[in-house]
Amino acid sequence: MKNLPPISHQSEAPNRGIMARMVPDIFEKPYSPTTSEPKVLEQWDESGYSNPDTCIKKGVCAPDAEAFSIVLPPPNVTGTLHTGHASMLAIEDTIIRFRRMQGKKTLWLPGTDHAGIATQSKVEKLLEKDGVRKQDLGRDEFLKRVEQFAQESHDTIVSQVKRMGASVDWTREAFTLDEARSLAVRTTFKKMHDDGLIYRGYKVINWDPKGQTVISDDEVNHEERQATLYTFRYSKDFPIPIATTRPETKVGDTGVAVNPNDPRYAEHIGKTFDVTFCGVPLSIKVVGDESADMEFGTGAVGITPAHSQTDAQMAERHGLPMVQVIDERAKMMVGGEELMGKKTTEAREAVVAWLQSEGLLEKEEPITHNVSVAERSGGVIEPLPKTQWFVAVNKTFDHNGKQTTLKEIMRESVAGGNIQILPERFDKTYFHWIDNLHDWCISRQLWYGHRIPVWYRGEETHVGITAPEGDGWEQDPDTLDTWFSSALWTFSTLGWPQQTDDLATYHPTSVLETGYDIIFFWVARMILMSGYLLDEVPFKTVYLHGLVRDEKGRKMSKSLGNIVDPLDLIDKHGTDALRMALIVGIGPGADNNLSENKIKAYSKFANKLWNITRFTLGATEGVDLTKKPTLHADDEARVVEIDALAKEITNDMELYRFYLAGEKLYHYAWHTFADIIIEGCKEHLTETADPERSASTRWMLAYLLTNTLKLLHPFMPFVTEAIWGHLPYKNADMLMVAPWPAPNK
Repeated sequence: MKNLPPISHQSEAPNRGIMARMVPDIFEKPYSPTTSEPKVLEQWDESGYSNPDTCIKKGVCAPDAEAFSIVLPPPNVTGTLHTGHASMLAIEDTIIRFRRMQGKKTLWLPGTDHAGIATQSKVEKLLEKDGVRKQDLGRDEFLKRVEQFAQESHDTIVSQVKRMGASVDWTREAFTLDEARSLAVRTTFKKMHDDGLIYRGYKVINWDPKGQTVISDDEVNHEERQATLYTFRYSKDFPIPIATTRPETKVGDTGVAVNPNDPRYAEHIGKTFDVTFCGVPLSIKVVGDESADMEFGTGAVGITPAHSQTDAQMAERHGLPMVQVIDERAKMMVGGEELMGKKTTEAREAVVAWLQSEGLLEKEEPITHNVSVAERSGGVIEPLPKTQWFVAVNKTFDHNGKQTTLKEIMRESVAGGNIQILPERFDKTYFHWIDNLHDWCISRQLWYGHRIPVWYRGEETHVGITAPEGDGWEQDPDTLDTWFSSALWTFSTLGWPQQTDDLATYHPTSVLETGYDIIFFWVARMILMSGYLLDEVPFKTVYLHGLVRDEKGRKMSKSLGNIVDPLDLIDKHGTDALRMALIVGIGPGADNNLSENKIKAYSKFANKLWNITRFTLGATEGVDLTKKPTLHADDEARVVEIDALAKEITNDMELYRFYLAGEKLYHYAWHTFADIIIEGCKEHLTETADPERSASTRWMLAYLLTNTLKLLHPFMPFVTEAIWGHLPYKNADMLMVAPWPAPNK
């Protein structure tokens, strides 16, 4: 044990006359996150307090306490966590620790996502380096390789989640592809199929020629690229010019749409023209459609039903046939040797050359337009007609005696006020997406994922939770969209379809915290599934955080070389410093320009707390916080001040204003507690000070330190827990379950 050292550079000269008291040796040196954090992690693990059942068993939480629950948005098992995950973990752990300290029955349920496309493509790329294709291995052997990769990635992710201080309940950990979740998926598929909400149909979908699978609209990126807009006619006697950037698709046209109010083309509406376009015979019908923009281009649009979802809808309205002219490898399926078998880019050149030779090309102009690209593979999307499995979002069905649609379930959950989205401006984004939602294609041409629970034998089809009995049955080779299984996450993780105690206790979950860029992928689909299967919302609040950008405000990317590994930052500055930098001053939905200088500042703040403790422990030896002396007016004012701050912080936390609460606590601890209160009270701690005033000041300091640590714990759990272990007047064995500050009686 050492004598009390000074608290800061302001007091480095000997404190003449201050009573020398003893403090633990550990405070002799500056705070060391690398030394302290592993020890604290071990203490948390051994305590079991992240499991609400343990909290009840050990008496730190009442059996009938109000439940509070969050499911961790499951990271993909594709590698390591990034700063976006770190932000998510910091915010959610702050929420969970606050609610646990309030005495609620608190569950934070962790898990990982198999992420079909992402994980399979990653393993395929690794195999390609060795010159191996998945077809060379076969489905079973390839899946073994994927599962090995996923397990290694999972173990890395778990380690990283722990490093962030996330107090999740690992005893309830789930995986979107484990047996319990698989049962939930198969049960859901069968029920939706029986209700007529899942069907198999021939429709235009987004096809990724590079990844060789269907992908959803939400997995398509739109990149600005330079292109040429060609204006031409199908033949010399065709009366209407059209314009396109993809003339090679025009060999699949079956119509031309014009606005019925456009006087230029009114006389041609309803007429059919037979032409030979680049050697391919076409029958083109002119139709009147309100969607044709009279002001854009020529005011006429060539309809290619098989290679555009918009055109497919137009063709359906007007009864036009669908003719596929591009295959799954993005090669031409029609025409003579100048087209057949050519890549679309090569065919484009051939069609343009033909138009020029025939005198049909009226204009070429450079433009910038958006090109649809697969998010995972980078392949340019080809809209193709294929037979796939779909969820019908607009179909009316009986739901507990009420006629409704899945789309209406999604809308009503938010519009009716059962779910609050923070920030509220994303309500409009959510409703806009729902209004434009069409049937969800759920089948994928992948080997890794939930196999579609449908079996075929001749003309027979079996849809079931288990395989049919008998010989000759072949299971559908496709797997389900990853978002189908993750849409069940809030309740499949709690034991559904069984009616478990966990499901009854913790669902609906209290809050979903995730990035604003995932509101369509995941949030909306969870609302859909929970409303349909459980007739309740999956969560009561959606808290959306923004993107973590570099200090210049740029999105982090490999091409810019500005990706930051959160573990590197933790190794240099400590977890608490990173957590504060990811939370303080960053409101919901706001992007965070993460600067290492900001993290360094909070690292210094962690050490400031260490120094505050060093001084206070030396000044408060023998203090019993359960026996409050008569306080001097100045000391009483300080107690009233921190009680008021605690009330203010509690209100901020209840309203999800963590960014404000953290900032207030930072300023209080550093600029009020350390710089003003401690510096101002030293005269009352000398050997010659009035004993009653000294007792008052010492009790006040112990009270302030205890409550400051409690208020800061959700934000900076490591340093506060490390300090708590050395307090002689603590009122809980661990700070993570200490009661949240309430005004002193």
